[in-house]
This record gives sequence, C-alpha cells and structure tokens, in this order.
Amino acid sequence: MNKKFIVLATTLLAMATFAQTPYKLPPQTVVDILDAPPTPYTIISPRGDAMLFVEYRPHPAIALLARPLLKLGGLRLDPQRNARQRLSEYTGLSIKWLQPNRTVNIGLPEDARVGIPSWSYDGAKLAFTRDVEAGVELWVADAKSGEARALANMRVNDVLSTAFAWMGDNAHLFVQLIPENRGTAPQPPSVPYGPIVEETAGKFSKVMTFQDLLRNPHDEALFEYYATAQLAVINVETNEVHRIGAPGLIMGASFSPDEKYVLVSKLKKPFSYRVPYSYFTRTVEVWDRAGKLIATIADLPISDEIPTQGVPTGPRSVQWQALQSATLLWVEALDGGDPLRKVEHRDKLMRLTAPFAAAAQEVLKLQHRYAGLNSTARAQEVLLTEYDRDRRWRTTAFVNLIKPEKSRKVIFDLSANDDYNDPGRPVYETRPEGVSVLRQEGDWIFFNARGASPEGERPALDRLNLKTLKKERLFHSSGNAYEQFIAFAGKDNNTIITRYESKTEPPNFFLVNLKKQERTTLTAFKDPAPQLTGLKKELVKYERSDSVQLSGTLYLPPNYQAGEKLPLIIWAYPLEYSDPATAGQVRGSPNTFTFLRGTSVLFFLMQGYAVLLDATMPVVGDPETMNDTFVEQIVGAAQAAIDKLDEMGVIDRKRVCIAGHSYGAFMTANLLAHSDLFAAGIARSGAYNRSLTPFGFQSERRSFWEASDTYMKVSPFTHAHKINEPLLLIHGEADNNSGTHTMQSERLYQAIKGNGGTARLVLLPHESHGYVARESVLHTLAEMFEWAEKYVKNRKTEVGTN
Repeated sequence: MNKKFIVLATTLLAMATFAQTPYKLPPQTVVDILDAPPTPYTIISPRGDAMLFVEYRPHPAIALLARPLLKLGGLRLDPQRNARQRLSEYTGLSIKWLQPNRTVNIGLPEDARVGIPSWSYDGAKLAFTRDVEAGVELWVADAKSGEARALANMRVNDVLSTAFAWMGDNAHLFVQLIPENRGTAPQPPSVPYGPIVEETAGKFSKVMTFQDLLRNPHDEALFEYYATAQLAVINVETNEVHRIGAPGLIMGASFSPDEKYVLVSKLKKPFSYRVPYSYFTRTVEVWDRAGKLIATIADLPISDEIPTQGVPTGPRSVQWQALQSATLLWVEALDGGDPLRKVEHRDKLMRLTAPFAAAAQEVLKLQHRYAGLNSTARAQEVLLTEYDRDRRWRTTAFVNLIKPEKSRKVIFDLSANDDYNDPGRPVYETRPEGVSVLRQEGDWIFFNARGASPEGERPALDRLNLKTLKKERLFHSSGNAYEQFIAFAGKDNNTIITRYESKTEPPNFFLVNLKKQERTTLTAFKDPAPQLTGLKKELVKYERSDSVQLSGTLYLPPNYQAGEKLPLIIWAYPLEYSDPATAGQVRGSPNTFTFLRGTSVLFFLMQGYAVLLDATMPVVGDPETMNDTFVEQIVGAAQAAIDKLDEMGVIDRKRVCIAGHSYGAFMTANLLAHSDLFAAGIARSGAYNRSLTPFGFQSERRSFWEASDTYMKVSPFTHAHKINEPLLLIHGEADNNSGTHTMQSERLYQAIKGNGGTARLVLLPHESHGYVARESVLHTLAEMFEWAEKYVKNRKTEVGTN
C-alpha cells in the first residue's frame, strides 16, 4: 500500500477518534424536563411578613459563558461589564405579602438580567443590580407598589466584594462604584517586558494548586484596573452621592453600628503569582465617614506560607461587635497558625473600642481554633465556637465578653461529623436599623435543626434556654414528609413559615400556627415533571464487611415491576470520618420530592435504570493516616451496596455502572482500577494523579513527600493499566477548581489509551468545575446515556480480571 496513503489514513483515524463535535441532545422527554421552569428562589422579608420570589434560568445559553473574560488573581472577570463572570440568569421578581394576601410584581425592563435582591432592613424596599452591556446598574424597588428604577449615572463594581448594602436608615445604600475618570484599560505590551522569574530560599510555601492566577506585570495592571472601587453612600430617593476616601482595591467594607466609622479591608502591592487575591498583601483599617484613616488593625504580608490546614498569623475575622456603638472583635493565632504545634491555647479573642487610639485588649484565650461567633440579643453575650482539628470536634460555649472566664458555659460539645446530635443552625433576626442578632425570647434562643436520624432526616425547630440549657421541640416534620422551618412570621414566635414536600408533593410554603396547630397554604407550585409520577424511592441500609453501617437512596422507574432486575447506576462521593459510629449515620431523607435537574443521574430513571443515589462511601480512621486504606474502604462499600441490591432482587449485578463528580470521579476511577464490580464508569471533573496535588487533597494532611506510597496508591493514573472496564471521562475545558485541572482527565485518558483500555474523553467548552450552560448539560446527559446504553444496559461480555 502507498506509504502516503497509510500516513493520511492514520491521520484521519486520529482525527476521527478525537475531534470537536456538535452538541448532542438526549431524548426529547429529558429536554422537556430540563427546560421546564423551576420553582423560584424564595427570600423572606426581614419582618417575616412577605416572600420575595426570584425567577431564574438555571441553564443559560453557552453564549453567556463564551463572553470574553479575564483570569486574574483567582477570579474570572467580564471586562465589558467590569464584573465577575455570570453563570446564572435571574429574570423576574415578585413579592407575596402575607397580610393581606396579595402579590406584587416588580417592574423590570423586558429581558432584564438582575442580581439577587437585598431587602431593606425595614422590609419596605429592595435593592438589586442589573447587568447591561456597558456595566452593572444599581436599582431600587418599592416593595408595596412594585415600582422599580435605576439609580442614575452610576455603575457598581462587584469584582472583589458585594457591590452594595443597606444603611441603617433604610434610605441610603453603601456602595462600591467604578471610579470616575479612570481612563481605558491597560493594553498588552507589543513585546514582552522580560522573562517571569521566581526564586525561593528557605521558604516553606505549601500552597494548593490554585488556578487563574496572575502571571505577569500586564495581568497585575489589569487586576488593579478592574478591581479598584470607590466607596460611597447614595441616597436612594435623591441620587445624592457622598464618596468616602480614595479609590482602592476594597475587599470588604462595613459601617460600625453607630455608622460613624468604616471597617475597610483592602489589598496593596506586592501582589502574588502563587496565590489568589485574598492572600495578597492587605490591610484592615478603620476610617471615619470622610475616608480619613483612624487606625490600622492589621498590615499583613502575602499569605503563602500558611501551614497545611493552618491559619495566617495576625488579626483575622475582624468584625464589628453587635449591639455596641463601635467596637471591633478579632482573633489571632497563638500557635503561629500551625495546627501541629503543641500549645495550651491556639487562638485569642481581641477587642478594640472607638476612638481606636488605645492598645487592643485580650478578651480570652481559646483552647482550640476559633470557628465562629454568634451574637445574642443581649449586649456582650455571645456563642463562641472552637474546632479541635485533632479530634474533628466542635465545642460551642455561652460567653459574656465582659466576664468571659466566669461566664463561659459549654452548651454543645460533639464530633463535627455527629449529625444525629447536631443542634442545627441558630435562628437570626434583623432589626429595622440593620442589627443582626440571634432571635431571642427571654433566655430562649432558637435552632433550625436538620433532624438526622436512623430513619432519615426529619427537620425540626427547637429552642434552648441559655441559663438552664433546657431544650424544647417546637416543631417536628412528620415521618412521611419533609417539612423545614424557614422563618418566623412577623414578631410572633408562635407562627412560622415552613417549606413542605413529600415523595409525591412538590415543595410549597405554608403558614403554621404552633399553638393552634393550624396551617395556611401560601404557594401552589406545580410538579415540573409529572411524567415521573409513580417513581419508587426508599432508604436502603446495609453493612460493610468491617461492620461500618452504610446507606443510600434507591430509586426505581415509575413503571418498575416487582422481580424485574434492572441495570444500576451508583452515584457516590467519599467522605472522611474519625469513627465508625458517625460514619454510619443516615444522612438525607427518603421523603423529599424528586426533582430532575442539571446533569443528575436521576435522569437515568427515564432510560430504564435503577439508581442508588448518594451511596455512602465512608473513609474511616485516624485523620493523619486514613487514606492509607482509601482503596480498600471504597471497594468494600461498593461491594456491600451491590450485594444488598442484588439480595433485594431489583438489579442485575453484572450491569452496574459507578459514577461520580470531582472526588466522586476520583473514587470512580479507583473502583474500576481496583475491583471487578462494575460494567463501566462515568467520571466527571476529577483528579486522578495525586502527585499533581502534592500538598494535600480533600482532607489529606500529609504532603506527597511525607506519604508518597499513599499518594501513588490512590492515584488512578498510576494504575491506568488495570482500568479494564470502559470509562467515560467528562471535564469542563475551563475547570478552575483547585486540584482538578482539565489536564487531569486528559492525562488519564492518554494513559488508558496507551495501555489498550476503553475510554472516551469529553471536554466541554467554557465550562468550569460544574456544568452550567444548557448545551453543556444536555450534551453531558446524552453522553452518559449513550455510554451506559452501550457498556452497561446492553453488556454482552464479562469484565476482565485486574
């Protein structure tokens, strides 16, 4: 045969096996469900007397993602709008008032694209942004009439932080504006300025594999141009603008409760090519209302030497103390930020009061790492939470900041993984002047609990007495539904707003009177996919060979007939636990309504598959070494799941597909490499070579050089020659998640191909770690269906032996 023809044929074959193709579509029934309008987001008013509904398009056209963007300092910016890249489109706003029962539509321009609105503290107005081609406008709407208007002649900047916040008088907005007369954006140099040079000597910089970082002086100039903002206060009625200080790289700014001072966090040079913007050189300052510097709280260098799972040194978590005119609280590390250093106390809580001329005072020392502070409705009384990394333990104590040592009383002390005893999230209230504190009735505070139990989650509303520590349950979801507390309705603690759903009823909101046990329907959202009525769903519990309890939610198609053995999709994501007891707890609920959204594997139900969703794959052991047995534990969990469903008689164990996203994709590739349990696998946006994440992954605390055997053992790339089941690899072409570079999927595909395995690599243009655009989502579903149809449902041959 002619040699030129052979070369041409080989070239054409290579092009045919890997080339850009048009977007695919799954079956029309799937397209119809994905395109059905979703129920709107709901935001309750600060007074609890109204509900804001935000309509949105969950999967915008790929054109939105394809807009020109800049990757700078860990951010993705739309230079035309001087804004962060948009991945969602919010298209409509309406308000439902509870008393009287009426709905108000917010007047927006046709085809408007807005941001999530913010209620004024008195609940009378809304503020929100609107994207236009030349920037981001700021709008205000009257919540009673629905009349909305743009604040004239201004564009806001949301690159580094939130673009606006309400002031305490509910008549002014504190905003970040595009600076006036800033000129045009820096142009790239026609020739390079010179080589990029980095040098290190004796510096321990164990940073994650961050992406979208600054790369050269031109990137620095662009970052400074687009991120610089001007602080200002705007009167929403008159449009009067009062500018505060000089423009700067403002990471955050907030007024003191008395609104006489401004707490400002801002960046300054030098920048870094190693870490995102939040770790750049930065200061935390107090200004007066004119922008004059009153005090510097922190002057911090580039934070690229933070110990693994540690914290930066110097002041952090700087915040205004609630119910005080102008008092700052912050924490500082006493262990150099290093969790491995043996010390009596890890952090200290500090305080500084206006006029900020004196030295800061130490309030108290914390034995473990500071993990949060909740202000009660009484001045100086807070809930202070610490986290013990060694035990993965969380302790919350009541503390009076005036007499901290004497008043400290532990109210919660439990494993961070103990969902059965988790008290839930404390319930807050926002007062008309803007102060946000725990909702309190005498000595009682309230908690919104998930209510995890061996039968699944049953959400609850509890109250706790801070003096006696007595706990009372005010509301508990029934055992055959899933009903969550959302908010209190008005000032009355006896009436709440809930979100109710069941296996057969889509989520809707209700007004519940706790004393009278009366219910009033507030919404009537319909089932967006009635064609799925009749699908079967149940919680399945089983046991791993090492006696660790496992669970998952089993879904069967609507037309399933008892005794039929279906092909199965298992979807899972490994999680780490310190002990078998918490690892075996049941999470999730069998009583929630089933929505088919995005790239969910539940769409396989429409193709005749059973689905085991969120099958638990716990990795249990000492936090320092648990990944030494990662492979054995996930293989054991997968074996137990298949054995259980086979025992139930609902699956064909020779037609099982394992699938996962991110760390779940890492799990998927490992299961194919180290077991013969599956007919095929689907791995999306994963990391497969752990030498490319050398300073840790997930909760791994050791570096590659400290545990190289483990890093290599758990890397599917190392064992690509043993992946002898077909593997579909899907990845966003622009994945910016730390650790999951798109290259991870490309290299694993090449390794499988080089060893004669079966694989397919799909790279989605413009997509990041999760897939957003309508075209990308539909294509992903089509690829998954085709792969499973070919290698799972219609499987004809036995899987080989590893």
